[in-house]
Amino acid sequence: MDEAQRLVDLIPRLRRYARALVGERAGADDLVQDTLERAWTKLHLYRRGTDLRAWLFTVMHNVHVNKLRAARPTDPLDDAMPELAQRAPQSDALLVRDLDRAIARLPADQRAVLLLVTLEEMSYDEVARTLGIPIGTVMSRLSRAREKLRALMLGHTPPAKLKVVK
Repeated sequence: MDEAQRLVDLIPRLRRYARALVGERAGADDLVQDTLERAWTKLHLYRRGTDLRAWLFTVMHNVHVNKLRAARPTDPLDDAMPELAQRAPQSDALLVRDLDRAIARLPADQRAVLLLVTLEEMSYDEVARTLGIPIGTVMSRLSRAREKLRALMLGHTPPAKLKVVK
């Protein structure tokens, strides 16, 4: 069987693949037609004995990608590009102030662990040895401190503590 007949026999598979790529019938038919045209003109590049179907699907994929690239609008980069938005430096100062106040509202044991881990960059083991507490306690205090700090920074007030009465 010659290559022309093998090309014709593969058209239903090409249409199925094109429909999956493009999503609509008319565009898929155009893609198949462009693929067959490109394959026919480049048939001399096909190596006999290899899978013609795989070669055609590669050609189709490349034709499809080229169409997508050609359809994509390109904006020339020039000096008239708008400036990127930047945060106002005043908000940084307010954020730091709010963070400082929120840290001050943490219980002393949680605040100590949080500051040693985040500010002093100590490992959990070093914090445990420094404070003389188990490493599990360090992890739980740090977790509770981060959760409470997150809530305070989002404006949520922590629930009131209940006093134990005997």
